Amino acid sequence: MSGRQHARDRVTGDRSRFSAHYPAITESPALARAAVLAFARRHRASSRLQGALALAVSEAVTNVVVHAYRDSTDPGSVVVKATVAADDLVVTVADSGSGLRARDDSPGLGLGLAIIAESADGIDLRQVAGGGLELTMRFSLATV
Repeated sequence: MSGRQHARDRVTGDRSRFSAHYPAITESPALARAAVLAFARRHRASSRLQGALALAVSEAVTNVVVHAYRDSTDPGSVVVKATVAADDLVVTVADSGSGLRARDDSPGLGLGLAIIAESADGIDLRQVAGGGLELTMRFSLATV
């Protein structure tokens, strides 16, 4: 079964909120990126903002896929939420995995969070009680 068949997307009736659960598998970054971009387009995000958003969401969900559940045989899940508040688009990517830990055997260059910080207008990373991480990214809709 594909990641698309496992994803559960939900847009609330007021269309100002988006929430989806994806399995932490290789197909999920692309699915999450497409869903968040569709949400952003409904809120008239500029093409520049859409590019930054696509990169940041891809990196954030990929980090969950690669790192969050590395000690588990179950792929785990990633929760992606988006909301519009004032002139900001706020995106949260969360997992219930192993949290932020140093990794000597990392398959990547370790630049994901730096890329996200450069793409977003603001980020907040917090460890969740009971395990996992929650990354909140803020993007200004007022930016041309």
